Amino acid sequence: MNNNPKNPSCETCRMRHKGIFANLERDRLSDISMQKSCNLYRKGDMIFHEGNYPLGLFAIYSGKVKVFKTSESGKDHILRLAGAGEALGYRSLVSGEKYEVSAAVLEDTRVCFVPKALFMNTLQESSNLSNRVMEFLTHDLKLAESKIADLAQKTVKERVAETILMLKQFYGMEKDEKTINVSLSREDLANLVGTATETLIRSLSEFKKKGIIDLKGKKIIILNYALLESIANIFD
Repeated sequence: MNNNPKNPSCETCRMRHKGIFANLERDRLSDISMQKSCNLYRKGDMIFHEGNYPLGLFAIYSGKVKVFKTSESGKDHILRLAGAGEALGYRSLVSGEKYEVSAAVLEDTRVCFVPKALFMNTLQESSNLSNRVMEFLTHDLKLAESKIADLAQKTVKERVAETILMLKQFYGMEKDEKTINVSLSREDLANLVGTATETLIRSLSEFKKKGIIDLKGKKIIILNYALLESIANIFD
């Protein structure tokens, strides 16, 4: 992590409408903007570790982050991916508990940090912020329930197809409109799907043989979007 001398203003942040401070009153937003810091994390850097107590709120200004939990066997299970405008660590911050997950950056990422005391004081004084936090918590619960249902009900192939489509939506496409604009290791992709790396590789190979996708190193190229969507069963 490197300190970044350019501290972006919350008032003019292009991603604020997506973030946790979207509806915050102007004077309180100004206080947040003046007292926060913004740091640059390099690819692979940890933002926070599972088991530590939160010292403040993290908000992604630019870049991509993986949120994951490590099992007793040492295997990482990716719970979600987060991008610009999203907040990290607020559940533990609000509850006063240790982090139940870890967060690491997938590419060079700028992250704003709001000290705990400042965030909690603002949360107590601003109904707009408390309502926004409730919205975020409800959304997170819905995502967690959906993830659990997928693991219980969907086959690995269905989950692989669904994950590829999620990556397309999250990262976007390159200029050819076929290649997903991200390079993820097979291990990270398997952790995101919730399966063994070997099983993931077999599914990708099968999709490639059927002409659904193509693979170029760590890049995934979608050749048949309709069939991929059908396999994912996302309309069930």
